[in-house]
This record gives sequence, structure tokens and C-alpha cells, in this order.
Amino acid sequence: MKKKLAIIGYSTSTIDIYHEQIDCLFSDHIIVEKFYVDCANIKKGLKADLILVQSYNVFKMIRPYILKKSEIIFANRTISKAGLEKIMRIPEDTEVLLLDEDAEMATQMVSVIYQLGARHIELTPIYLGADVSAEGKVLIILGQSKYTPGFPKEIVNIGSSLLDISTVLDIAAKLGLFDILQRQNIQKSYKEIVTTDFGLSSLIGKTNRFESELDILLQVLDDSIIGVNAAGVIHTYNEGAEKIIGYKKEYMMYRYGLELLHDIPFKYVLENQKSVKENLIKINGYDVVVSVDPIIHSNRLYGAVAIIRKFNDIEKKQHKLRSQLIGKGLRAKYILQDILGESEAIKKCKKDSLKMAKSNSTVLITGESGTGKELFAQAIHNNSSRKEYQFVAVNCGALPESLLESELFGYEEGAFTGARKGGKPGLFELAHKGTLFLDEIGEISQNLQMRLLRVLQEREVMRIGGDRLINVDIRLIAATNKDLNQMVTKGEFREDLFYRLNVLRLKIPNLNSRREDILPLVNHFKMEFNGSFELDENVEKAFINHDWKGNVRELRNCVEHIISLEVKKVQIEDLPFECKEDLENNVFDDERSLFDRLIKIAGKNIKKYVFVLEELEKGFNENKRLGRRSIFEKSQERNMFISEQEIRTILINLEKYKMVEMFKGRTGTVITEFGRELLEYLK
Repeated sequence: MKKKLAIIGYSTSTIDIYHEQIDCLFSDHIIVEKFYVDCANIKKGLKADLILVQSYNVFKMIRPYILKKSEIIFANRTISKAGLEKIMRIPEDTEVLLLDEDAEMATQMVSVIYQLGARHIELTPIYLGADVSAEGKVLIILGQSKYTPGFPKEIVNIGSSLLDISTVLDIAAKLGLFDILQRQNIQKSYKEIVTTDFGLSSLIGKTNRFESELDILLQVLDDSIIGVNAAGVIHTYNEGAEKIIGYKKEYMMYRYGLELLHDIPFKYVLENQKSVKENLIKINGYDVVVSVDPIIHSNRLYGAVAIIRKFNDIEKKQHKLRSQLIGKGLRAKYILQDILGESEAIKKCKKDSLKMAKSNSTVLITGESGTGKELFAQAIHNNSSRKEYQFVAVNCGALPESLLESELFGYEEGAFTGARKGGKPGLFELAHKGTLFLDEIGEISQNLQMRLLRVLQEREVMRIGGDRLINVDIRLIAATNKDLNQMVTKGEFREDLFYRLNVLRLKIPNLNSRREDILPLVNHFKMEFNGSFELDENVEKAFINHDWKGNVRELRNCVEHIISLEVKKVQIEDLPFECKEDLENNVFDDERSLFDRLIKIAGKNIKKYVFVLEELEKGFNENKRLGRRSIFEKSQERNMFISEQEIRTILINLEKYKMVEMFKGRTGTVITEFGRELLEYLK
């Protein structure tokens, strides 16, 4: 005779989903009736073997109509994987309201969501009819809701709540239906549902459930599971096992597993009743890690269960765990497009870094302070094959030796006074599969240099106070503003470590060597700080001629200073640095020293200076003044790549040394006699 199950709750949509879940699992073996709290039929009496109640508040409303012989189960609810993914996409620290059908259910669902790992947001439970406004906040709803409190800025529908697997198992136990639960139906029904119950390890070690119930739970897990009874006969074999072993379930079930699966240590575990943890073996061509645990209850051996995982899958899970452990902050944010500048020097540097990103070799980035060494390190990581993994950065000069050592290598519990309980993984471990960026590498002590050298040679680390080596797969990028060659000569830096680091060398140009980028950078920082000032012509010259010892960082600070003054037209006196050079009176010992100084400023762009001087001389001979646009058009005709901004910088530098005379407005520039002498000198 079929057993009768009654489902009672608030809304038709939710009760229909519960009914669909139960019907798909128990099919025609039970009779399911649906009731709603405002349904008139309830008052006629609830005649059922088992009553599934949505919440305690619902139970209080229908209690007078329940027969005493009827058993009751309160629903444990959960949500779908798709719903959880929507919640995880809500920005961190967002204030979120969760709307459910009553206060008890709302509170329970908030607890479920926190239990499933969504602890990055602040959740507040609310219920239908509550005097709460969601105005300006994010509102989570479960399925369709006609009630919306206030005007939320965003509504996130995570779908109707679902029955957790524990409730389904309780229904089967109460109605005696374990024998008709079909494993494939459990698997299909719970493939997209996030369960809050029963970790596999605690199930094996502590469970008092029957063997059949254990088997049902194993079908839901993602790991490959094979179970044998005390005689070694296979009784559990899930979909994951099919993929690794290569044989279908129908072929493997109820066969003698100790012979079919002789590489898996079932025999040892059954004979010794001891677990075997994480053996690396090969099955069907796969490198797999297998752990086998005996199933013992009340000193009686019921069998053993093997958990099998592909070695590559373990690596991926470790990456996910490391990502959770270090948080979302340790990611490379910058790409090459974020590095500003159109000078030849910076473009070559970006081009070289893109090539280096394709390699897996160690990179040594050199350059003055403030040139953007970490930006280039992040850009290299984001263009490499490791971009999906961690980018872990540490400033070696900011930490004392003992603290830096524990940060880099980690430590075991009790390694020293104040060591964290359980120990702590080091940055080498956290950067596994990703990139470790060591800034100011020239600051580390001789002791740490030795340990770092060993890691680079062996790709193994040992925690402080530890006794085992941990394999790490990292790419190292180091940076320094010091001359490591000179430090090696003085004995301040290990020569062998230097050659380990100096595989791919990237030198970042200072700002003084790419002065054509100065004014575009000023405009960029002005937009970044929402500034609206204009530069006086003399101020532009001052920016270009200033000795930027702090490089781009100093320039950015200078723009921030100007914006704080709230001036519309920036004058010389508004600048945070002194203009030490008198732009009108540059005195040199002789013409040759002047020429040599200008040639040094021009650097690799000397051909562009010659081109500009030649065009100005032609204009002079034709009694014409030339503007930047005219010179730019001439460069296009001669297939010479030179931007208008570069031409402007060249003209300003030439005027500084009395080589040209620039006129305001659109009247153009004319070469001086001194400039003609320079052109002759350069030719």
C-alpha cells in the first residue's frame, strides 16, 4: 500500500518545486498531496503518514488539523548552484536584504547562505509585510515575489528554495523507501543543488548511518568514489569512478574489487582496518591520488571506501583554496595599456616586456624609484600563461629579516613564540602556479639570499620549523633600484643568486630620458584627479626642464599638489619645485659644451632633432615660420614617425638653448643663428 506524504507551506510556487523534487526521486511509490496555509481543505484534517512542513510558523497554524499518528518533518532548505553564483557576484561589503515568506524562514536562509561561503556581504533577513525599506540597497528574492519593500537599487532573484538532501533522506527513512531510491535520480536531482550537510570525511569517520544511505550520499559528490563491502565486493561506484576507471557501473557493480582494482589498496585496509592516505598511483593512464578508509561502526567492519582524484584536478583545487586563503586582493590589476607614454624608450620597454611574458624565465626589472617597476611586473604576469593564478607581491625592503623570512617561507605551529596556531603557508606556497614579485630584492640579507637561491634551484621550500619539502611551481619577477653588479663586486650580493635572477633583464627608463611623455602624463593625472587647470607656457617649459628625480611618482604628486590649490591657470609660483635654471640666461663655457649637452638630452632621438632643425632652416631660407603642424606634415611626407607632441618637446628644448625662437599663437617658430650652427655641427 502506498504511503501518503503531505507538503504544507505558504506559496504555490515553492510547494510545487518541493513536490517536483520528491516526485522525481520516489516516482509512483508514494502519494503526494499539496496544501497551503490558507487552503480550506486543511480544516477538514490532514490525513497523511508523513507531513513535510515548510517552517515552525506554518506548523503552529496547521497544528490543530494534524492527526496524532502522523509524523512530521520540518524542511531543511538550500539553494541552487546558479543562485549561489549570483550571490557570490555581489560586490564585497555590500548591504543586502534577503526577503522570505516569514521571519523564521528568512533567518534560516541567511544562515544557509553564510554556511555556503557567501560571507563577503552583510545579509539582513526580512519577510513579507515587515516594516522595512529596501530603498537604495540590494534585495535578494527567492523566485517570484509580488511584494517589494521600497525601491531597491538592484533585485537579485536566486530562484526558489530547494529541499536539502538531508530532508529527502529523512523522508526515505520515515517512509521506509531506501530500497527504491534510485542512485541515478539522486545524482540528476542534486547535480545543480548546493548541499549544506555531511562532509565526506566526517561521514566516513563518524557516521552512524546505514550503508545504503552512505551510498546515496556518495553519488552526489564530485570525487570519484568506489566502495567495497567487508568481503571486497564492489557496492558503490559513482559517475566520477566511471570516468577514471573506464568501465561502466553496470559492469563493475557486485564484482570482486580486490582483483579488478588491485592497484587500489583495498586488501590492506580491510585486513588491517587502517586508512591509507593519498597514494600516488597510475590507473588507466591517469596519474591519480587515492585514499582508502575503512567503514567501521560499533567495532564492526562494514567495508572500505576509496576516494580517487586525478592529480591535475588536485592541482586546480589547491589553486582555488590558495585563492580563497589569500583573498581577492593579491591579483595583478595592471596591463600594458595602463602604462602611459608614446616615447620610443617606453614603447620599446613595453614591447620587450610583452616578449618576456611569453617565457617562463625569471625577470629582473631595474630602474629608478618611481618609474613603475611593479606596473611592468603585473603587466608581464597578465600577459603570461599564469594570468589565471595568483600574483603575490612583497616589498623586501619594508620588512625586517626575521619577518620577511616567515612571510616568504611560512612556518609550522610552534616554530617560534607568537607563531599562529596551525602554522602559516609562505608566499612561495601561495604563489604556486602563479607569479611571485620580489620588490627591492637588493635589500635582502645574505642569509635570505642563500635560502632564495635554493628555492630557485630546487623549486622546493621548507617552512620554518618544518621537516618536509614542499614543491612549488612559480615564476619569479624581481625588481631593484640598486646596481646589483656593483653590489656583487663589493660582496654585498651573492654572485650565484645574481646570475639566477639576471635571466631576462628589463630596464625601465626614467622620466628625464622620455621628456616628450611629461605633458601627456600631466593631462592623464589631471583627469584622474578630476582637475580642470591649464598650464602657462612657462610652466610647460618648467615641467619639461625639471629634473624628475622621483620620476612618474613625483610628477603625479606634483599634479595632485596643483589640483589642491584650486587654480585655473597654473603659474611658476604654483609649482611645488623650484625652477633653478633661468630660462632666459643659460651661460656655458663655450658653444661645444652647449651642443654636447643638448645632444645628451636628445639621446636616441637625435635624428628627430636634426630633421626639425633642417625643416626650420628651409623655412628660414624661404622667409617662413613653421608651426608644429607644418613640421608634422613634412615628417609624414618623408615617412618619418614623429608625433606632434614630440615636435613640441624638441622645440621647447631647442628654445631653452637659444637654437630657435618660438612665437605665441599660430605665428610659428624660426631657427636662430645658433641653431644653424648646431645643425652644421650635427651634420
